[in-house]
Amino acid sequence: MAEKFDAIVVGAGPAGNAAAYTLAKAGLNVLQLERGETPGTKNVQGAILYADALERIIPDFREDAPLERHIIEQRMWVLDDKSFIGSNYRSDEFNSEKPNRYTILRAPFDKWFSSKVKEAGGLVICETTVTELLRDESGKVIGVRTDREGGDIYANVVILADGVNSLLATRAGFHDEIAPKNVALAVKEIHFLPQEVVESRFNVKGDEGVVIEIFGSVTHGMVGTAFLYTNRESITLGIGCMVSDFKKAGIAPYTLLEELKAHPAIAPLIEGGEMKEYAAHLIPEGGYKAIPQMYGDGWMLVGDSAGLVNAAHREGSNLAMTSGRLAAETVIALHNEGMPCTAAHLARYKTAMDESFVMKDLHKYRQLPDTLHNNPQFFSVYPQLLNRAAHTMLTVDGEDKHSKERAIRKSFVQRRSLWGLMGDAFRMWRATR
Repeated sequence: MAEKFDAIVVGAGPAGNAAAYTLAKAGLNVLQLERGETPGTKNVQGAILYADALERIIPDFREDAPLERHIIEQRMWVLDDKSFIGSNYRSDEFNSEKPNRYTILRAPFDKWFSSKVKEAGGLVICETTVTELLRDESGKVIGVRTDREGGDIYANVVILADGVNSLLATRAGFHDEIAPKNVALAVKEIHFLPQEVVESRFNVKGDEGVVIEIFGSVTHGMVGTAFLYTNRESITLGIGCMVSDFKKAGIAPYTLLEELKAHPAIAPLIEGGEMKEYAAHLIPEGGYKAIPQMYGDGWMLVGDSAGLVNAAHREGSNLAMTSGRLAAETVIALHNEGMPCTAAHLARYKTAMDESFVMKDLHKYRQLPDTLHNNPQFFSVYPQLLNRAAHTMLTVDGEDKHSKERAIRKSFVQRRSLWGLMGDAFRMWRATR
């Protein structure tokens, strides 16, 4: 092992792999440390891969990456106890030579991405836990201490990509422990079905896939969403809510997942499947206002470690890979210029992030987390009202449509009042404008 590296990357998820690969590809001497037995064994995600973010790093990734299905249809469902109302977007344009989104399974995908790091010249060491950061007399980070014998390793910069519950950043004082209101706990299962069954149930063929984003009664009024993704021979089903809401409500996450599986809209889609994988994962969903300082003397935060998740659009891996790439490009530029990785110089990373879609999108939705926390009716009252409205209008029973419309308007006003409805519309507009 080299005595000192140009960079050390902690973690082998999308952000860490993006950073390590970009650094190694540029010829820097980079070490990547992963506590799992192999890359991917400790990583959990839905999982959706956003092609553009990866294509900017590995342009030809489609040639050998372990992809499941490319997504040609997006469904949005709002559930009450027995029904759902929703919208679909399906386009044959997504059947292009370079599809925009894919479903993936994280274990094989992360192994593949890590193999690319090795091919580019990076040194990847697994089953190694970083216990603390090393600093010089001025406080600058100069390396890491691991749980291996003689495990002090030095570098010009350390990039932390070790996940939302990173103890390293907290112990080092880079940010406080993440607040329960800013982190979601998601649980998921993977149900295996024959490929032809998956394709028949979702009206797809070949490598085509469908994504369903779900919210409503399944979260018991808590801030959260559910999801269903089609893989080649399996279906990924999951649900997540804010940790603070779980604590307040006293409901276990697996209880929500069991109720979701039994819902009349979901049960037929997973019927006959063999559940072979269950996992839980913390997701930073505090948004723009919860993002900590992302750089300092000799260190940088990327991906979940920096709180980079766009909960409004359920985007995470693309933000992670983009942040990893931009962090690496900052280090590469400083290396080529012969400049040290001080806070003043690493500030270029924050500038690059601010100019990217990542921070622009997060800033756009900066008010949304607080709005949803303070207005639980969006996850309880409105799903019920919307589903009952659809049921009323679609029930042919001899009653005229004007009367039905008046009854629907009356039900909305009774539940929320006219001023309440106007206020809710304004709050949601302000939070998403």
